Amino acid sequence: MPAYDVDLDKFAALDAQVVGVSVDSIPCHQAWQEFSIGWLKYPLCSDFFPHGAVAQKYGVQRTGSPIPGINERAIFIIDKDGKIAWSKVYELGDQPDNEECLAVLRQIEQKAAV
Repeated sequence: MPAYDVDLDKFAALDAQVVGVSVDSIPCHQAWQEFSIGWLKYPLCSDFFPHGAVAQKYGVQRTGSPIPGINERAIFIIDKDGKIAWSKVYELGDQPDNEECLAVLRQIEQKAAV
């Protein structure tokens, strides 16, 4: 997740906002940042109560092993009309490549300009 901090300017240049969502509580998010990954410069939202409601709606809450009840590692690009323009689910240990998302955002920007 800290890798997004590095490219926030690139996302902003494409009129995009990075937002993280996890089923962990806000105190858990704070402790994770303070003691593990460092403070993020973008919003990290808690989908804690009702537990995983957003993850369920997006179809990315794990129901089986390993670790049922957490989110899959997934990226969604939501367009200005509130519709999912692109999504991809990754392995939990994977760090998605920012350039993949930036390329999709560029394509969306080009389509909007036409």
